[in-house]
Amino acid sequence: MSETLHADVVVVGSGLGGSAVAKSLAGTGLSVLVLERGDFVKQEAQNWDVAEVAVRRRYDAGETWLDGEGRPFTPRAYYNVGGATKFYGGSALRFRPSDFAARELDAGRTVAWPYGYAELEPWYERAEALLEVHGQAGEDPTEGPRGSYPRGPLEHEPVIARVAENLAAQGLHPFHLPVAVDQGPKGRCVKGSPCDGFPCKVRAKGDAENRILRPLLLRKEPWLQLRTSSLVERLETDPAGRRVIAALVRQGGELLRVEARTFVVAAGAVNSAVLLLRSSSDRWPSGLANSSGLVGRNFMAHNNTVVMALSPFRRNPTAFQKTLAVHDYYTGNGPAGKALGAVQCRGKVTPETLRGRRDLMLRGFAAPIARRSVDFWLMTEDLPLPENRVTLDAGGRICLARRPSNTAAHRELVRRFASHVRRAGLPVTFVDERGVDAIQHQCGTLRFGTDPRRSVLDPWCRSHDVENLWVVDGSFMPSSAAVNPSLTILAQALRAGAHLRAQLAPEAAPAP
Repeated sequence: MSETLHADVVVVGSGLGGSAVAKSLAGTGLSVLVLERGDFVKQEAQNWDVAEVAVRRRYDAGETWLDGEGRPFTPRAYYNVGGATKFYGGSALRFRPSDFAARELDAGRTVAWPYGYAELEPWYERAEALLEVHGQAGEDPTEGPRGSYPRGPLEHEPVIARVAENLAAQGLHPFHLPVAVDQGPKGRCVKGSPCDGFPCKVRAKGDAENRILRPLLLRKEPWLQLRTSSLVERLETDPAGRRVIAALVRQGGELLRVEARTFVVAAGAVNSAVLLLRSSSDRWPSGLANSSGLVGRNFMAHNNTVVMALSPFRRNPTAFQKTLAVHDYYTGNGPAGKALGAVQCRGKVTPETLRGRRDLMLRGFAAPIARRSVDFWLMTEDLPLPENRVTLDAGGRICLARRPSNTAAHRELVRRFASHVRRAGLPVTFVDERGVDAIQHQCGTLRFGTDPRRSVLDPWCRSHDVENLWVVDGSFMPSSAAVNPSLTILAQALRAGAHLRAQLAPEAAPAP
């Protein structure tokens, strides 16, 4: 052991959850050390080079995991400052009020949250303000009570506006997709640059680094320190196993020991579970804080499909496509009569990305399809199944067993929406279903709740078993809903951070 470091609070991971908790502790007098296993994503020409990012996968973690059958696969995982949000598309949707209750889906029943939408609503408002989200309240019939968005809706370009009009003419309720991007007359966004799956070269994207952590670091205040290239290998507890006393950190060829009063884990749903499993001991033989046996279980990441719709005789010159969403099939109150899922425009597909797909038509006609298609991302909720889980093999490799669930509802959503877009003037559709490597929306592996026998974390995201251990990424979610999880992760992290602030520094003023 080459060095021992000390802090009041150690945060593992610098994505939305970790960055939000660090921000919540500003002004308390507490020292905060953020440990990030990756480094900063450089601003460079390759940020927007499709071949570099999507084909050669320049910024991917480059790990090989095993699926439930022991077969290797390469997940789209990213380890860097800002976490996966450096590569997300900026969609910033709240969960709908119905998502917080136990519901009957086509294939089974979801798990209720320990609170309802009203509890998280003020934290959603703060999260949207932090990310500077564009949107228009009142358009989506499934949304909960809310105020106005920090910024007005992004304008549809002509092709997308025409699609929205044609969908509305069929009785649907298309609405402006809430997006966290600095776009507008004075905004940084360069329309036509890649977005989904790409880092933003001009820092226009509302990601965890740009909007939360970077402004804190630029102040160079002594209470906050970020250490990059610092992989936390395990957490060490006191002899009783009730408190974490240190993190063992691999930094280059050195092993550091980091001691603190409080430990906040925010490494993503897969790697937070992995860290607790790696931190097994005589007191916790099946993984740290695992009296429930649920650490690593109930992995969810949605059923995901891309639908590319086109007219053979019209090109799609849209520069920024992510402005449209449809939730008429979300709650079961729409045309289908049952909950199917959500639809939103995604970033524009390119010939390079299509040439890497399995479908022979997509590969063979990649260029003409990419020039003409309007591209949609369709999401259906998957169920929290105990057998869908994260484990480690004997050599310490990550194993992700994932059996698809609620797939019939997803196929119906794809079929119905493809029919709608054909009637909307895009008669040719191509369907690209995503597989086990699509883990962008990962959640559920450390479920929160009020019963320690049925959950790993309490409703504030503190471990039931270990009194100074908190987890604030998508791990906490008992259900996945059918929208992107980023805004909900941030809202809950802000809620948990305010509670942690009150616990550790009760004399400090509330967080701004």
